[in-house]
Amino acid sequence: MKSQPAKTQRGELRRLVFDSQVLRANPLGDPTGRDVWCYLPPGYDETQRYPVFFVLAGYLGRGRGELSDGAWSPPLDERLDAMIARFDAEPIIAVFPDCQTRLGGSQYVNSTAIGRYEDYVCDELVPFIDAQLATKGDGHRAVLGKSSGGYGALRLAMRRPGLFSAVASHSGDCCFELCYAPDFAGCARTIERSGGVDRFLADFEKTAKKRQDQIQALSVLAMAAAYSPALPSGSSKKSVAASLDLPFDIHDLTRVDAIWQRWVEHDPFVMVDDDSHAEALRQLKALFIDVGTRDEYNLDFAARRLHAKLEELGIRHRYEEFDDGHRGLSYRFERSIPLLSRMLV
Repeated sequence: MKSQPAKTQRGELRRLVFDSQVLRANPLGDPTGRDVWCYLPPGYDETQRYPVFFVLAGYLGRGRGELSDGAWSPPLDERLDAMIARFDAEPIIAVFPDCQTRLGGSQYVNSTAIGRYEDYVCDELVPFIDAQLATKGDGHRAVLGKSSGGYGALRLAMRRPGLFSAVASHSGDCCFELCYAPDFAGCARTIERSGGVDRFLADFEKTAKKRQDQIQALSVLAMAAAYSPALPSGSSKKSVAASLDLPFDIHDLTRVDAIWQRWVEHDPFVMVDDDSHAEALRQLKALFIDVGTRDEYNLDFAARRLHAKLEELGIRHRYEEFDDGHRGLSYRFERSIPLLSRMLV
């Protein structure tokens, strides 16, 4: 009789709930109490200690989105079970923060137009998870993500040296002139047709099926809220339009250089020129960057520029390109997670 292959042991998904202090009175009115889904490896034992991976969702995504099942794309918890069973990856804890906002995302920054999402992840969720689960703590913590999640992972590593010891950025936002500026014209047309930012948002929220042009415009507004929140003016007006500055004129698309420069200051390609940010990346145990060569947001060209700059600065990293576009990239975690887990163990 032919023997049956052993079944892969399953990890556990655990739902925690955290009520944030730093997100209270956030200007968009988004909830402060949020689910924090966590993956615990097969055989999880509270008497042991495990590296912890913070998995940041991309724009329009929530933390638990990586746990969604697809016809040909298993959820990340099943991928982790398989990686651990094959001995590709060490047993780890994975945490999936929810940083969704009314504008579709937060970019994991502190912004007066969105809220303090950098502080939420770094100052609240990190110690909360260390207190709730059997983590190894400092020196054994990774942050990773795709798209805006990859951007957030790289930015937080530079901004919070020592908090995370390993990073993976899969097709992360970079070189803003390449990945964001091409969407400005479409955003301007959509907002002008709607009669302004606040009218656009009202229409967007009433629309049952969101159109691509609406999502494109919302994305640009979200980036403006993250990178160029309106400077204090003394006005008591609380509209979204009044809370952010766009880096272009809606009527004729003239670039507003002073506002655009505020965006550029958040660009990883520019941030790494700062000595403290470069040193933070040098201290990492592992830095993984990849991109698809058919990326719809020109991030293949952006990643190549970043890779060259990291090489020039002597920052150790693994850089990979793969034949794909920007979406459906969860399978790429099977490249980064084994590397990061081994380095942290």
